[in-house]
Amino acid sequence: MASGKILVAQGGGPTAVINQSLAGVVLEARRFRDCSRVYGALHGVRGIINEDLVDLTRETSHNLELVAATPSSALGSTRDKPDAAYCAEIFNVLRAHDIEQFYYIGGNDSSDTVRIVSEQAHAAAYPLRCIHIPKTIDNDLVGSDHTPGFPSAARFVAQAFAGANLDNAALPGVYVGVVMGRHAGFLTAASALGKKFPDDGPHLIYLPERVFSLERFLQDVKATYARYGRCVIAVSEGIHDASGAPIASLLAKEVERDAHGNVQLSGTGALADLLCDEIKAKLGIKRVRGDTLGYLQRSFIGCVSDVDQREAREVGEKAVQFAMWGERDGSVAIQRTGFYSVDYELLALADVAGKTRTMEDAFISASGTDVTDAFRLYLRPLLGSGMPDAFRLRPAPVAKILKR
Repeated sequence: MASGKILVAQGGGPTAVINQSLAGVVLEARRFRDCSRVYGALHGVRGIINEDLVDLTRETSHNLELVAATPSSALGSTRDKPDAAYCAEIFNVLRAHDIEQFYYIGGNDSSDTVRIVSEQAHAAAYPLRCIHIPKTIDNDLVGSDHTPGFPSAARFVAQAFAGANLDNAALPGVYVGVVMGRHAGFLTAASALGKKFPDDGPHLIYLPERVFSLERFLQDVKATYARYGRCVIAVSEGIHDASGAPIASLLAKEVERDAHGNVQLSGTGALADLLCDEIKAKLGIKRVRGDTLGYLQRSFIGCVSDVDQREAREVGEKAVQFAMWGERDGSVAIQRTGFYSVDYELLALADVAGKTRTMEDAFISASGTDVTDAFRLYLRPLLGSGMPDAFRLRPAPVAKILKR
């Protein structure tokens, strides 16, 4: 490294542990004698072209540790998707500051951004090492066992549905909770980890990996309600009909898309409202409630997996090591080893960018409305230590005297 300057940025949706990866990059880079400066770009690649940079080398280790334990993207984020002209502006700024390494923390779209920047840098003969650091609560990056951010969000979803189930058991009715997940149902499936007793909810789980039929849905709810006298339902925001059209987008008057062409599914309670209205109208059940978990899943403070924290830090550290000691660009991936431990690999950007992982069939029950034990075994270690538990009274009925 001639200048020894590197740049790190964050893209896409925030998570509870994305700042662990940021701290991992900064603290690990500062251990290398060849690294003279670690800069951060505010609001992702948009911050680069605006030359909104901060010197993270000057941050104290103590403050970095405090920020690392804080949810959301400390540098800010963006969903900009660069093209050749955009990249030319990026390189103008990078050249002006003699930056030789670029680290981008993000999910699918961010990995594609890194691929584009890497390819354009090669085409422009600009010597820039580009490393993608994984992050997404959707857990849908190809090539990784799981992705930082997902375990903490899954922990929140499991706890949220455990609480909703307790509420629903006290005042029986139907509860519908809509969970994030465009194409992959991992996060919605995590709701099953809140179950303890056989009759606990969620009783029904609907994932984007299976075609959603409103008629079948109503039949399932009716049968479950008849069996338990109540019904707790977890639904992915990305459920779709047989044509592949998201149910949520079919309801919207106007379909909004981001810079990467994705239909905006979050930020509206329309899907929960529709399903609740259908249950009331078609099944005649009066007590029906719906929630859209929305952004609460991403950066809920105080609900963080310690396993997720550790691994998010390590992917940042490994990114720096791959860049300093390697000779190629790539995407850091987590690989599971043993009963539960992990190792890290650097995958080719082309093998990750623009691709989406979905839940494996082995994780989804034959009915399509539940998960298998294989999924429970997969997810449980990721949720971390100290998961709260729920208990029940052991009632000893008193004999009736009035025979009522």
